[in-house]
Amino acid sequence: TNAIVTTLTGSFLLYTRSAGVAYFTAGALLCSITVKILKRCFRQPRPVIVNGRRKKTYGMPSTHSATITYFATYITLACVYLPIHPSLPASPSISRFLPPLVVVPLASTIAVSRIWLGHHTWPQVAAGCAYGLLFAPVWFKLWTGGWNEYGRTMEEMIPI
Repeated sequence: TNAIVTTLTGSFLLYTRSAGVAYFTAGALLCSITVKILKRCFRQPRPVIVNGRRKKTYGMPSTHSATITYFATYITLACVYLPIHPSLPASPSISRFLPPLVVVPLASTIAVSRIWLGHHTWPQVAAGCAYGLLFAPVWFKLWTGGWNEYGRTMEEMIPI
C-alpha cells in the first residue's frame, strides 16, 4: 500500500502542480513522522512473530492507519471546503463527491487489513486512526487559516 499511495500522491502533485497538494503531502509525511516518534515513546510491541522473532519496530500507534486516515480526512475536508483546482474537472460530482467515495472505504480497508494481516492489534490501529483523524483537521485549519496565502505566492513564483 505504501508504494501505491505514494505513487498516486506524487502523480497527483505533478499533475496539479498545486501548492495545496504539496502542503497536503507534507502533512502526510509529518503525520507519519510524528506517529513514529510516538511509537518510540509508547514502545508497545507488535503482535507479529516471524521465524520465532517479533518485528523490531513498535506497533502503537499504527503508522499506516494514522497516515491513511489522515489522507481520507484531509481529502474529504478539501472536497467540501476548498475551491476546485483549475487543473481538475469542474464537475462537482467528479471533483467533490468521487474522491471521498473512493478514499474513505479504501482507508478503512487498509486500516483493518493491518489487523487481518497480524501487523497490529485493534488498539494500535484504533490509536492510529484517532491520530490521523485529529491531525488532518488541524493541518487543514492551518492551511485555510492563512498558510494558503504562502501557497498562492509559491504558485505565482513557479511557472506552470
